[in-house]
Amino acid sequence: MDVTLHASFLPHSDPGASLAFYRDTLGFEVRADIGYDGMRWITVGPVGRPDVSLVLQPPAVGPGITDAERRTITEMMAKGTYAGILLATADLDGTYARLQIKNAEIVQQPTEQPYGVRDCAVRDPAGNLLRIQELR
Repeated sequence: MDVTLHASFLPHSDPGASLAFYRDTLGFEVRADIGYDGMRWITVGPVGRPDVSLVLQPPAVGPGITDAERRTITEMMAKGTYAGILLATADLDGTYARLQIKNAEIVQQPTEQPYGVRDCAVRDPAGNLLRIQELR
């Protein structure tokens, strides 16, 4: 079987702020910016890696989501406990310095973790947790 990861999804609460964070702070390229009925789906990804994308989507827009579930999702996003993603870089210290310069919301500075990786953590404008792991 030949299966690869093509795209992952994260919710956004402000498409403009999310676009600016992923494009201007992380340096991802914009691959698509689709609007429909007052909402936006934005696809971004690392430069030079067209095979891997991140879709920033409006939260809780699925047809089967109830109003109560929508409220729960919105509350969890506000607390930063709804979604997250793990990224990797060969230069964790340089990446962390860029995040600081760009005023990203730092959750944890570069740290040797007891489970064998060195990483840092930030939140995107929607509250999603991004852990950035150093490639070794």
